[in-house]
Amino acid sequence: MADQGAAFQEQVEEAFLASQATVDLNTFFVITSAIFVLIMQAGFCMLTAGSVRARNARGIILKNLMDACVAAIMYFLTGWGVAGLLVGDANSFIGTSQYTLNGLDASALYNWFFQYAFAAAACTIVSGALAERASFVAYLLYSVYIIGFVYPVVTHWIWSPSGWASAFRSELADGTYKSLLFGSGAIDFAGSGAVHMVGGVAACAGAALLGPRLGRYDANGKPIPIPGHNVALAVLGTFLLWVGWYGFNPGSALGIVNGFSTTVARVCVTTTLAGASGGLMTLFTHVLIQYKVSGNVTWDVMVAANGALAGLVSITAPCATVTPYAAIIIGIIGAWVYLGGSYLNSHILKIDDPVDAIAVHGWAGMWGVLAAGLFSTEAYVAEVYGTVPGTEDGVRKYGGFYGGGGSLFAAQIVYMLSVVAWVGGMMGIFFGILKFAGILRVTPEVEAAGCDASHYGGSAYHGVGGEAGIVMPTAKAMGKGDASSTDGEELEKLRAEVAELSSKVHAMTAAV
Repeated sequence: MADQGAAFQEQVEEAFLASQATVDLNTFFVITSAIFVLIMQAGFCMLTAGSVRARNARGIILKNLMDACVAAIMYFLTGWGVAGLLVGDANSFIGTSQYTLNGLDASALYNWFFQYAFAAAACTIVSGALAERASFVAYLLYSVYIIGFVYPVVTHWIWSPSGWASAFRSELADGTYKSLLFGSGAIDFAGSGAVHMVGGVAACAGAALLGPRLGRYDANGKPIPIPGHNVALAVLGTFLLWVGWYGFNPGSALGIVNGFSTTVARVCVTTTLAGASGGLMTLFTHVLIQYKVSGNVTWDVMVAANGALAGLVSITAPCATVTPYAAIIIGIIGAWVYLGGSYLNSHILKIDDPVDAIAVHGWAGMWGVLAAGLFSTEAYVAEVYGTVPGTEDGVRKYGGFYGGGGSLFAAQIVYMLSVVAWVGGMMGIFFGILKFAGILRVTPEVEAAGCDASHYGGSAYHGVGGEAGIVMPTAKAMGKGDASSTDGEELEKLRAEVAELSSKVHAMTAAV
């Protein structure tokens, strides 16, 4: 008997250790995924910095840095509580507990870290759309507002077990069940709507109320290109964002041990294929359009980069519930949605967006939400979301293209329109108040000279003057010691020679 008792004790201990190992491994996976998502902050920073003119690079870099800082504080104070992601209470609109993480068990703190990284990403999407003319104070106030309130409300809708649109709605304390939207609930696995649409719609509201940059449109309302100053930086940012997506989408499984690994692997594949197909289709479609319009072939790297991002945004909602083949189709359509949205914004709506954030995240995000209602397969929906609680058969609704009917697609439409209405309304009012108060936009004089010189301590590139990139040598560089001992006449002569050379270059360029 003693031997049997010892053997049973060993089995209990082994089961406990196995269970603890599972928890630890899943926690490690989520924390690692969150770090990958935070790498996206560097991607946004490089992309936006390279996509603006040199005289505004330093300011946009600071705004991106502040997004990460403000997001941490606000998501701790109110964001996590508003989201209510781990609380199944009766409030389907907004979370009502765990503010400042009060009541959140220490073993679940990793969830806050993961969701903070998502919140920072949603916030930073807007920075590029408002670049080169939004004031720093206005941008800080925007960051506080969207992270502390607007964004987490949407995540409560879709990811909380209490959210009205959520496919995770669960059993109540009295044993009854909450009804699912159209008997289905909406699918937004990693946030085409909850993250990217929120950022894209907020960017649209802000850019529309800010108005276009000086010189963006001619007297006839035709857009004039204002290229960014560093394509290499922008494409580096694109690659960093793509790498970060492998934390964003697979990490949303919130685990990798005990049945999650298959979902995680599929998400990695669908994410890759959608991003690749989006980049390729955008590039070749743009080339065909340019050839038809002008007869010239232009291989535009920035168009291809934004197309890849649009494909990644498009697959973010359905990444866990679609096949690899469908992911390619979703990425291709996402490319066309991006191109159409970009043209609509700049040529018809006259909304100036220096980085095309509205088209990439807003329009492609809408398509991603709808794609989940069309391409999600029955088997994958059941694998990810389980059976429907409180029903006899428990069968989940799935994509219309696979014979699943229209219930899931209807849920996706309602969820998508609700995000547009909520974010557009709340952020429109907010930016409108800032504009009325006179703090939304910098003065025309500051904008014309560049915000860095007057607001951010000078150029991001030390020793570089203006947009032409002319380097003014220092006294030490000329071997003359300190500036105080430099011969004034020689320095003035050198400056005159540089100015004369610059004038000749500009004259030659104008002649060509």
